[in-house]
Amino acid sequence: MRGAALLTKSRIDPFILAILAAVGVACLLPARGQGADIASTVSTIGVGALFFLYGARLSTAEAMAGLKHWRLHLTILVATFVLFPLLGLGAKLLVPSVLTPALAAGVIFLCALPSTVNSSIAFTSIARGNVAAAICAASFSSIIGIILTPLLVGLLLHTTGSGFSLHALTSIVLQLLVPFVAGQLLRRWIGGWITAHKKVLGRADRSVILIIVYTAFSEGVVAGIWHQLSWLSLVGLLAVNLVLFFVVLGVLKFVTPRLGFSREDRIAIIFCGSKKSLASGLPMATVLFPAHTVGLIVLPLMLFHQAQLMICAVLARRWAAEIPEGELAPAGT
Repeated sequence: MRGAALLTKSRIDPFILAILAAVGVACLLPARGQGADIASTVSTIGVGALFFLYGARLSTAEAMAGLKHWRLHLTILVATFVLFPLLGLGAKLLVPSVLTPALAAGVIFLCALPSTVNSSIAFTSIARGNVAAAICAASFSSIIGIILTPLLVGLLLHTTGSGFSLHALTSIVLQLLVPFVAGQLLRRWIGGWITAHKKVLGRADRSVILIIVYTAFSEGVVAGIWHQLSWLSLVGLLAVNLVLFFVVLGVLKFVTPRLGFSREDRIAIIFCGSKKSLASGLPMATVLFPAHTVGLIVLPLMLFHQAQLMICAVLARRWAAEIPEGELAPAGT
């Protein structure tokens, strides 16, 4: 599988390079005035289109079938939406010595996000884990995250004034939930077409995310928010991200054998339960946070995303080599 092969190489993801390029363009040539209004409108429409495609791509039947392995899914959901958020609360204790208030809010937002889909499945396959379980678990996480992530963000950040308002709730429903449900309802008629054109639509997904990044960072540049950052803050943020990732990874490696999971299931749990979705996080941030703060809010997620890809690539190769291929159950069983 070409995507899996690319993920096995511990190099910078080309998409991350494209995102960094979008950040650079925004810093040098930020959208202002009418240009900013146009970029914001395109970004808003793009967010709705992304979640429509997410809904249309997810197989409801496949996801429901995966409920049979409820212990595995429950473990992943607890790691994603309980363990991560609890650890994320520690970011508040690092203000202002290590993190700025905006970066701390970004770490908490990161911790409330659902798991990734594509890379979780790819890494599970490389490590010869339970691919079928990974597909179902990542899909569950994405679906539940549309509702649970905004609730967690509102709960965890309410003391900083970032909690819910009627406007925020309406935006979440209209921009995230309604398009997602519409995609699910129309999947019967458009699912085949989407599958046949998945490469083209995948490029469209990434293009929308690049527009979101450009718009968000443009707002930050115009508002002068980047004067709050220093190299020391970035180094501190990277250290916080790495500690967060390795703590969750360590907890899952310790707990899963004691819960009686097989090797294949443990691999699926670790890769699905320790990762966070950039594709879901960037659009959600534009809905949940004021436009001029989004750039700093998503910075922890961008760093975490690249770190998780590089670390998981190394782990997947190592675990695949631990046992001769002939002695393993086929991936996906």
